[in-house]
Amino acid sequence: MENNSPPTSDPVHDKPLAGWRLRLYTIIFEADTRAGRLFDQALIAVILLSIAVVMADSVQAVHQVYGRFLNGLEWIFTLLFTAEYIARLLCVRRPLQYATSFFGIIDLVAVLPTYLALFFPELHALIDVRVLRLLRVFRIFKLAAYVAEYQFLGRALAASGRKILVFLSAVVMVVLVMGTVMYVVEGPGNGFTSIPTSVYWAISTVTTVGFGDITPKTDLGRLIASFMMLMGWGILAVPTGIVTAEMAAQRRQQLFQTPTTRTCHECLTEGHAADANFCFNCGARLPPYQQQAGEPS
Repeated sequence: MENNSPPTSDPVHDKPLAGWRLRLYTIIFEADTRAGRLFDQALIAVILLSIAVVMADSVQAVHQVYGRFLNGLEWIFTLLFTAEYIARLLCVRRPLQYATSFFGIIDLVAVLPTYLALFFPELHALIDVRVLRLLRVFRIFKLAAYVAEYQFLGRALAASGRKILVFLSAVVMVVLVMGTVMYVVEGPGNGFTSIPTSVYWAISTVTTVGFGDITPKTDLGRLIASFMMLMGWGILAVPTGIVTAEMAAQRRQQLFQTPTTRTCHECLTEGHAADANFCFNCGARLPPYQQQAGEPS
C-alpha cells in the first residue's frame, strides 16, 4: 500500500515550539514582553561594557596596571555571549538557518576573536566587532515609531534601487563627458594629466567635495567647473527625492498596521503586525501575539 503522505525531512525541527523552548524563544527573539525587553536591554548593556573593556585595554598605561583584571572581564563577557549564542540555537526550530543569518553570523563572530586570540594574539582587536550587534537597538527599545520608520526606510531603499541605479548611470555618463572635456580644455600642464584623473576631478566637483588637489586654471575651465558645481546641488537632491517619495508610498500602504517584534518561527522574519496571522515573508502561520503585561487584549 502506497504512502502518499509528504516526507518529513526533520521531524524534530518541524514541530512547533513549545514548553521551555517557546518561553526562551519569546524572551530572546521578541521584545514585546517585559522579560524580552529586559533581556535585550541587558544584552545591549553587556555589549557596551565589553567594548569599553577592549578599548580601555588597548591603552598601554591602563593595560600595564589593569591588564589581568580587564582580561578576566573579557573572558566573562565572552562566556556570557557564548551561552547566549547557544541558547539562541537551542530555542529556534532550524538552528542552521539562524546560524547562517545576518545576526547569527554577527553573534558567532562576536565570540570567536577571544578564543582565536589564544592562538593568534593579533586578532584580539577584532573583538570590537561586537558593536555590530547594537543594530538590534531598533528592536530592543520598542519605540514603535522608530521601528516603523526603520522598516519604511529599508523598503523604500529597496523599491528605489532601480530608479537610483538609472540616475547614477546618467551621472556617470555626465562625469565621463565633463572629465574628458576638461582634459582637452586644461591639459597636462594644469594638472589634468589623463582622462581618469580628469574624471576624478569631475566626480569630486559634481559631488561638491572639492579636495583642491586639481584646479582649473583657464577661464573656460573655471566656467565649466562653476556649471558642474551648480549641477551638483541638483544631483544630490534627486536620490533624496526618490527615496522620500517611496517612503511616503510605503506609509500609505501600511497606515493602519502597527509593527511589533513578532518573529516568525519558520524564517525568523521580524516586524509582523499585532493582528497578523501569517508571515509576510514565508507564509507560515504565526503564533498568538504575546502582549506586554498590563496592555489591553
